Amino acid sequence: MSLLGIDVGTTGCKVIAFREDGTLLAQAYGEYPLIHPQTGWSELDANVVWENIATGIQQVATQTKSDPVEAISVASQGEAVTPVSATGQILANAITTFDARTAGICDELKQHITPLEVMQITGMPISDIHTLPKLIWIQRNQPDIYRQVSKFLGFEDFVYFKLGIPPVVDYSLAARTMAFDIIHKCWSEKMLGLADVDPTLFPKTAPSGTVIGEVGSKIADELGLPQGVVCVTGGHDQPCGALGAGIIRSGEVMDATGTVECIAPAFTEPVINQQMIDGNFACYPHVVDGLYVTLGFVSSGGVVLRWYRDTLAQAEVTQAEAEGRDVYDILLRDIPDAPGTAMVLPHFTGSGTPYLDLESKGAIVGLTLSTTKGELVKAVLEGISYEIKQNLAMLQDAGVVINEVRAIGGGAKSQKWLQLKADMFGKKVIALDISEGVCLGTAILSGTAIGKYDSIETAVDQLVTPRDVYYPREALAQQYDEKLKAYAQIYPALRDLNYQL
Repeated sequence: MSLLGIDVGTTGCKVIAFREDGTLLAQAYGEYPLIHPQTGWSELDANVVWENIATGIQQVATQTKSDPVEAISVASQGEAVTPVSATGQILANAITTFDARTAGICDELKQHITPLEVMQITGMPISDIHTLPKLIWIQRNQPDIYRQVSKFLGFEDFVYFKLGIPPVVDYSLAARTMAFDIIHKCWSEKMLGLADVDPTLFPKTAPSGTVIGEVGSKIADELGLPQGVVCVTGGHDQPCGALGAGIIRSGEVMDATGTVECIAPAFTEPVINQQMIDGNFACYPHVVDGLYVTLGFVSSGGVVLRWYRDTLAQAEVTQAEAEGRDVYDILLRDIPDAPGTAMVLPHFTGSGTPYLDLESKGAIVGLTLSTTKGELVKAVLEGISYEIKQNLAMLQDAGVVINEVRAIGGGAKSQKWLQLKADMFGKKVIALDISEGVCLGTAILSGTAIGKYDSIETAVDQLVTPRDVYYPREALAQQYDEKLKAYAQIYPALRDLNYQL
């Protein structure tokens, strides 16, 4: 028996089968291109996305004949929306999160509702990235398409639809539309009324981990799946990743370091106030019942270290190739223990939360002729971590409890970076041996739904085990608190200059 997790991302999808004990049995990955019909527009062809998912399912099904798939659950990118007709025809490409065609629509909505009212209903800071402004744009600019729509689907519910099940979206992904009432767990009459959108154009909603049907007999044969495979609601990709990192209690925070570094704290009561709005922090249902999550992120995380490797570390790259070592082990070998004088503002692709300033740019300050390579690498790690520390501090000020950090992703392989984070954050940092947290989160949901685990908590205890624990060193923690005061001045000081560049 195996549990199949599907992770539908912006440029690619993963399909992974896990044994009940968490062993990864088989996996497949498919890429698809973003389409840019005009400057600032960003679309996906849902047919191509499905072709990649279907191919991945076929590949994994072939490799799991001795451990046949019993249940499927889907995690998905947020905000993207695909219009589908009553006959199942895809009417247009999916408009993705950071498509710019909706610019200004939320300014119009603000004439009728305040940002605080929007957040009190939907948990979302009002923003043109969400699904609702995209629907308003389609109404105005593609009325012929809009009239033919039977359902607007996110990619989670779209996959269930293609698997032969009436589409259902979980609460966490529904919330990313800015049209879902996160308190009453239903589509918001107020928000849909402002947009003049018929609520029947959205799919039904259900909590994450709900059995919603079986894969259709014909499609199961086409995909090489056994008959009777159960589909279970998954969720938005970040909360699913948080579950895969064992974030099941208030005060726990996922810290996922990849190209982007993202944090996801969990808490028991909705935190909705002006401070959350000012920080561009959402508050929406976790995939774990009874919890909510928010997200903070650095848009240039590990990618800045990669930039350093490719631009300034050719000697280390050559050494790593000659010695068969990981180049990052060599780069981090000589970083000093104490906080550095040089500082890096890691806004190489704009800022993340709280500013969401796409025009901000990276900077290195505090260089001297005595600055070493090790100190510069340390400054890169510190800059990324300072950004996360600022987010954590703002969330705590807004009322989010933060007790411990659970680290996953590429950055979680570095002992020195994890200790740096513990020192800087002033929190216990737990390193996990989790490489596919999003799909593991979906497997936990589906396995619990069909009775393979007694509860989410039991599954996490069984499948998510700490590798190492790092504790803050008080003296260094105090030094980083002082250094943060200087770091926090860099972005405001450079903002106007960056706009001129």
